[in-house]
Amino acid sequence: GEEARTWITGLKYLMAGISDEDSLAKRQRTRDQWLKQTFTEADKNGDGSLSISEVLHLLHKLNVNLPRQKVKQMFKEADTDDNQGTLGFEEFCSFYKMMSTRRDLYLLMLTYSNHKDHLDTDDITRFLENEQKMTKVTKDHCLEIINKFEPCSENQQQAVLGIDGFTNYMRSPAGDIFNPEHYSVNQDMTQPLSNYFIASSHNTYLMGDQLMSQSRVDMYAWVLQAGCRCVEVDCWDGQDGEPIVHHGYTLTSKILFKDVIETINKYAFAKNDYPVILSIENHCSVPQQKKMAQYLVEVLGDKLDVSNVGAEESGRLPSPESLRGKILVKGKKLPPNIDENAEEGDVSDEDSADEMEDDCKLMNGDWKTSANRKQVENLAKRKLDNLMKESKIRDREDPDSFTIAALPPSGKSTDKTDGSKGGGDEGTDTADEAPSSTKRTGRSFIGSFSKRKKKSSKLKKTSSFEDTDTDQESTSSASRAQPHHSRKKTMKLSRALSDLVKYTCSVGLDDVEAQAACSWQVSSLSETKAHQLMQQKAASFIQFNQRQLSRIYPSSYRVDSSNFNPQPFWNSGCQLVALNYQSEGRVLQLNRAKFYSNGNCGYILKPACMCAGAFNPNLEDPLPGRMRKQLVLKIISGQQLPKPKDSMLGDRGEIIDPFVEVEIIGLPVDCCKEQTRVVDDNGFNPMWEETLVFSVHMPELTLVRFLVWDHDPIGQDFIGQRTIAFNSMMPGYRHVYLEGMEEASIFVHVAVNDVTGKARAAGGIKGLFNRNPKQASLDSHAVVHHGRKHPFGAHLLRRTASAPTRGQPKPKKGFPEIAIDTKDYSSEGASEERESEDRDKASAATSHQFTPP
Repeated sequence: GEEARTWITGLKYLMAGISDEDSLAKRQRTRDQWLKQTFTEADKNGDGSLSISEVLHLLHKLNVNLPRQKVKQMFKEADTDDNQGTLGFEEFCSFYKMMSTRRDLYLLMLTYSNHKDHLDTDDITRFLENEQKMTKVTKDHCLEIINKFEPCSENQQQAVLGIDGFTNYMRSPAGDIFNPEHYSVNQDMTQPLSNYFIASSHNTYLMGDQLMSQSRVDMYAWVLQAGCRCVEVDCWDGQDGEPIVHHGYTLTSKILFKDVIETINKYAFAKNDYPVILSIENHCSVPQQKKMAQYLVEVLGDKLDVSNVGAEESGRLPSPESLRGKILVKGKKLPPNIDENAEEGDVSDEDSADEMEDDCKLMNGDWKTSANRKQVENLAKRKLDNLMKESKIRDREDPDSFTIAALPPSGKSTDKTDGSKGGGDEGTDTADEAPSSTKRTGRSFIGSFSKRKKKSSKLKKTSSFEDTDTDQESTSSASRAQPHHSRKKTMKLSRALSDLVKYTCSVGLDDVEAQAACSWQVSSLSETKAHQLMQQKAASFIQFNQRQLSRIYPSSYRVDSSNFNPQPFWNSGCQLVALNYQSEGRVLQLNRAKFYSNGNCGYILKPACMCAGAFNPNLEDPLPGRMRKQLVLKIISGQQLPKPKDSMLGDRGEIIDPFVEVEIIGLPVDCCKEQTRVVDDNGFNPMWEETLVFSVHMPELTLVRFLVWDHDPIGQDFIGQRTIAFNSMMPGYRHVYLEGMEEASIFVHVAVNDVTGKARAAGGIKGLFNRNPKQASLDSHAVVHHGRKHPFGAHLLRRTASAPTRGQPKPKKGFPEIAIDTKDYSSEGASEERESEDRDKASAATSHQFTPP
């Protein structure tokens, strides 16, 4: 069986390396000759030994990037001749092999070389075809690998790859888990826009929270270059007739609309030329709307899509390919029954997307004195702090909570006026803002995020400030400020701005099951409303998204700029899932992983079953009769895993106790997590050599997330992660480099098989199909319990290829993980404690590391 093969392979390794020392020395001779040459070149002063500084310089030259403390530790271990502080040649050889030779890769090389000290071209061919699943491997290709990665000239002359060359190759992009073809556009880009997921940003201009942060034009440059293809522009009346961009009724700073458009014009196609959508949230008076239209036309020029194709001439949306180099305006459009000579008209004002609830507004008027403004700022800070605390508490109470922000209160105040929709400049305390000549009674109001009672999501109002400050607001906007009971549900729209809207007309959504008159419509929904549709009318929502575009934006209660989990909305076919790009964390990592799979061009083709026909993502068997994919992951080893930032136990040197967690993120039926055992006191080269198996119904929607944790007695610290689209994973032996870390990686073997039949529930070998809904929750701060798995007997490879591990103590409860440098408070979810039965069965399924061909 598999256990027997493990012992046989390990014994061969031991026999090759220990029982025949003469043979071992002979096999290492070529490598030693190369090391001698390297040693001589590094010995700058010619004294026949290397100092620590010479060794560090040599490692830099050899592209070996190790922590200085680790190098010094190995240097000291190799310095055996009375610790003179230098290494002779023999000591240097011992040091280099200790540092560079990975036993997992060495054993793999022995397996495919028939126990030679190198791989010849035939061996390389067998390895690439059998394990890496490459086809049509030629001898010339193998020679290219040798010439590129083998450091020893004698090996190059003999056309063989030694352990150093093999290590270099496996650590190169050729051994990365990510498919290199996916760094470029690789999907069909000729289908209608509605058939694509489109990378989208919410309140793009903000650098931080939704209440007090800075608005910067730089944010548009950044998100566009990051692959985002739909940006949001919140437009309000500014002074001197110049429209401005900021978050209304808050203390966020203001930037000129013209500057925003100029920045978009400069950076829209800096990285790729697939179409960009400007999501215009229009709160301006007609005169300033005309100015907006003027800037759009003059600044964007030929990039602005103003094609004259009528909706009746085309039954569907154009494709990303046909719109390359074009910028589309998403906004309201005048109805066709308005006189064509009229320069303005009324349009609905009820369905404007992304409106803040009154409870979230800091102010509905201007603040004349610095004392009043400071009062607001202090209160805003308290609101933010309370909300952040409540979010974490709430998620611990309910790990299945869909959103980390509270839902809107069921009872709303009726004292608001229509001025909430009017254009206005919400602050005149900056030096460049002049007092307005138009006056009205200020409607100053402050919302409160009161402390939340358990399982309650209602928010309450607190005291409000009264003031009668002036407010710069156009006559047309001021005239709309009326009591709620007589509110006019329309707004004035300039024809000049309306005419710039072609394929992306903003409309409200009354009935998801109603057939749209035209596909050239975009309905914007808050995450709360969209989630209700997903739960109540999942199949209808899918069909709605087959006909037209939908945009999902964060709840207005996410004033901390946190993000919701986008996966359920992708599962429902929503194209424009708008995220707060300024809030780094788990959600943006998922978003990056999804869009990287098509060259990070901002467009991902939806699965065919979501583009036509009936489909319900919430079913236990969403695709009857279709074969599922079985993902078999062997988590073999780790390399240079750093000590976590902000460790719970403080400074403990660089020694960590790492374990790996793998999470499958996709359809509800596919979501699950598995984890390895903990390796004690080894972050440099820990060995797990454990097999995790997952069942996936729809790989096109699935993300695979690798997380590395440091197990502490009081919990666990997050070390790093890498998230990859399922279809972007390469088969065979691969390195998974942790995002944002140059050297830290885990070494895995990936195999994907087709399977039929119904997926089993949790249990059986390794509890393969864990359906615990709390583990599947992607936005969870549930209290984490990490247990350690029992080792597989006296596992030979573990003993020979890793530092010894201590006995496995009983599972210990830990704290939820700490978000590191992030405002995404739904960042790293973590696994629940595994049932002891599943853990024992998992241990029994630990698999042989390297299977001979």
